[in-house]
Amino acid sequence: MSMPFYVSPEQLMKDRADFARKGIARGRSVVVVQYADGILFVAENPSTSLHKISEIYDRIAFAAVGKYNEFENLRVAGIRLADLRGYSYDRRDVTGRGLANAYAQTLGAIFTTEPKPYEVEIVVAEVGSEPTGDQIYRLTYDGSVADEHGVAVMGGSSEAIGAYLAEKYVDGMALDAALQLAVAGLVQDGGAGAQRSLDASQLEVAVLDRLRPRRSFRRVKASEIDRLLRVSE
Repeated sequence: MSMPFYVSPEQLMKDRADFARKGIARGRSVVVVQYADGILFVAENPSTSLHKISEIYDRIAFAAVGKYNEFENLRVAGIRLADLRGYSYDRRDVTGRGLANAYAQTLGAIFTTEPKPYEVEIVVAEVGSEPTGDQIYRLTYDGSVADEHGVAVMGGSSEAIGAYLAEKYVDGMALDAALQLAVAGLVQDGGAGAQRSLDASQLEVAVLDRLRPRRSFRRVKASEIDRLLRVSE
């Protein structure tokens, strides 16, 4: 009788993590930046229909990189959970932290029990009535959660982009300055010195605007993106 093939648990988890990281790294980056009046999301995404950034609930948004079908499943599940909780209890009971915890449990279970982990990295953000109430949670393929402040980066050359943004970011930026910073970060190529250029047609941009009365999420149209990028010129 042949002996079953054995892989140690440590090696199995390492192989799954390497597999997921490689898939995520192939995705184009998403940048999340806090600005004076809310939270800005900027993704390199030429598609006008396959969104990386979406609304989840009144003051909560979702952004992701990786395999589209996998993070789309997570997005839809998050909307259903938020709607059910808001309907059963109160709309104020739907929080970014609660959704981040639910996503963490789901991703952790998939990573440890399913044959293939999800090749995704996501951000769940909630805008507060004041900047101190803003919440940004970044979740990785294994369910790990990081509470981010100021900026968060996923996918592609996230380390190089994150280092650039951390150096340039300041609290209380205006929307145009925050967008220009995010785009400047996205064109970083990982430190080789060369840069690409990105125009409005290649970007997906949305905001959680704390000044809006109820539903804070708003997509930024290409014409407005172009105007904001040219403000200081």
